[in-house]
Amino acid sequence: MAKDLDLITIGRSSVDLYGAQVGGRLEDMRSFEKYVGGSPTNMATGTARLGLRSALLTKVGDEHMGRFLREELVKEGVDVTGVLTDPERLTALVLLGIRDEDQFPLIFYRENCADMALSAQDVDEGFISRARAVVATGTHLSNPRTEAAVLKALELARKHGAQTALDIDFRPNLWGLSGHGDGENRFIASAAVTEKLQSTLHLFDLIVGTEEEFHIAGGTTDTVAALRAVRAVSGATLVCKRGADGAVAFTGAIPDRLDEGQSGPGFPIEVFNVLGAGDGFMSGLLKGWLDGVDWPTSLKYANACGAFAVSRHGCTPAYPSWEELQFFLQRGVVEKALRNDTALEQIHWSTTRKRDWDDLRVFAFDHRMQMEEMDGATPDRIGAFKELCLRAAVAQAAGRPGHGILCDGRLGARALYAAAGQGLWVGRPVEWPGSRPLRLEPQVGEDAGGLKEWPGEHVVKCLCFPHPDDDDAMWADQIATITRVFQSCRRNGLEFLLEVIPSKVGPVDDKTTPDVIQRVYDAGIYPDWWKLEPFRSEAAWAASCDAIERNDKRTRGIVVLGLDAPEDELRESFALAVRFPLVKGFAVGRTIFGDVARDWFADRIDDDSAVARMTENYARLCDVWAQARARTMEAAQ
Repeated sequence: MAKDLDLITIGRSSVDLYGAQVGGRLEDMRSFEKYVGGSPTNMATGTARLGLRSALLTKVGDEHMGRFLREELVKEGVDVTGVLTDPERLTALVLLGIRDEDQFPLIFYRENCADMALSAQDVDEGFISRARAVVATGTHLSNPRTEAAVLKALELARKHGAQTALDIDFRPNLWGLSGHGDGENRFIASAAVTEKLQSTLHLFDLIVGTEEEFHIAGGTTDTVAALRAVRAVSGATLVCKRGADGAVAFTGAIPDRLDEGQSGPGFPIEVFNVLGAGDGFMSGLLKGWLDGVDWPTSLKYANACGAFAVSRHGCTPAYPSWEELQFFLQRGVVEKALRNDTALEQIHWSTTRKRDWDDLRVFAFDHRMQMEEMDGATPDRIGAFKELCLRAAVAQAAGRPGHGILCDGRLGARALYAAAGQGLWVGRPVEWPGSRPLRLEPQVGEDAGGLKEWPGEHVVKCLCFPHPDDDDAMWADQIATITRVFQSCRRNGLEFLLEVIPSKVGPVDDKTTPDVIQRVYDAGIYPDWWKLEPFRSEAAWAASCDAIERNDKRTRGIVVLGLDAPEDELRESFALAVRFPLVKGFAVGRTIFGDVARDWFADRIDDDSAVARMTENYARLCDVWAQARARTMEAAQ
């Protein structure tokens, strides 16, 4: 049977609630960031980012946190066939903090949790047979039920020709050796734990641990003696992690000195957060091991991935993509605090974004000023009309991918909230309508601090009216505001769409918008999306796309705005725009809702008629776009 998975990890899965404030006690944390957690879950994600086909065998609760884990794993490309739902138990939680480079207070909420209910009956032979390797972690050897599940998975792996690996992952309090408040402790000697581990070590081809973890596996605090004790019961390759001293691999007899093992280069970086470093290390090691490269190269990958983890906030979010890892290995360390390395962080951000939107059709009804000027419009009625717009968008999407909306949070809050979880791309404006120089909505704040309240799925849309002929003061003012928005987006993990319409304030030619785009990049601003007006010439599109790709090869792309153009004009602009692969779709509003809104505000039509007409208008534009794309693809063949 062909192997369609590179590895299956088995064991802990939890939601990590990471203290957002760094340098204080866990008691004093004011807010927390929510991440995927648990060593096997971290490794499944970390290896997927490096290009391996990974899967996870575990259990989660039938509740919000269990769904969060499953959804995040899917977004990362992890196979969730083995992520089972336990209807009786809750998903495990971990509260963590970063005190300093040595202290990392954490509390495990794992009492009768879902992943510890994994049993041998949950291990499906067909699933295990799909993998080239099965990777276990030590915690699931601490309980008879989960140990039985691990042993069955290992037996099936051997039966189907898969390799096996163990991350010792020793947490004394998860073995019942200390109390709930001792989650930070990494070593307590225990003959019982040593005996349990040694009864399983012969089942593995690769065993990985820190010096302290080999101490518990070998039954002695002398590292060389501990490694020799492990070697006495296992022929596995042993990889010993040594912190700042890197790591060493032993494929045969254990020498007298650790330095005599095979090693890979380390990286002189600032240690910011030691939590999750081992899982990052293991991800890089597994990539090299399963790709069949030599141990020094595998250890180089592992050390680099561990370096990323210790330099960033969180565990899984810190792990690199394969492209990012290659860039780092080729370029080297420029800034020891990797999270402050601008070039590296841009690659990290742009290569770990979730979900692809290669064909995007957006119904834009984020208009505020234009609706406020309509006869019969009041804030409450505008809000109600925007809910009708959402109904039309959902009706046209019908659960199909590639549809989206633009909606504001001041007049359209109810529609915006109702859009959550509908599968739509959701953009939301920050600009005060028509402002020049650019000013932000009061809800957002001029420092853009209000973005911390936005859901993670919202794309921050910022419309401004820059022009190459603007004086230095105008440019400085507008760039400063865009920069604040951009930086707040990155701090809050939100994608950023920048819309520029220079034609509203001055004459334009084929070079106008490319000039504006270049000035934005020169200011260190990297929009995830661009929203551009429909150009009338192929040269203008070519120059604009070149300006973007020259500065950011990983941008999401461009959506074309409508500017209240009639459908015939949009048909022509779409036909021209789709010739350029960087153009991913459209964002059109008044062409869809304009006449309908005027009739509805004047009480000439009812709600259902308004929804039906807007659905028809939106569907017709989607068809126009699809036809333009199809003709372009046919012409290219």
